[in-house]
Amino acid sequence: MIKQLSSFLAIGVSGGDRLSYTYDEIDENTGDLISANKKESFFVVNAELKSHIEAIRDFIRQNKLTEE
Repeated sequence: MIKQLSSFLAIGVSGGDRLSYTYDEIDENTGDLISANKKESFFVVNAELKSHIEAIRDFIRQNKLTEE
């Protein structure tokens, strides 16, 4: 079985981050969809992952939230 990521979302909660993600399960031999839109989430405790999330937030603040 192959798990294929379809979406993810970083949510700021209680001074930290929670990552939610959705994926599909696919039969690796036939390519048939086994299940779709399975959802999971976890609290971010890894420092490297935290820095990546912050880099995305910084990009959005600097490039999408500034007046032009």
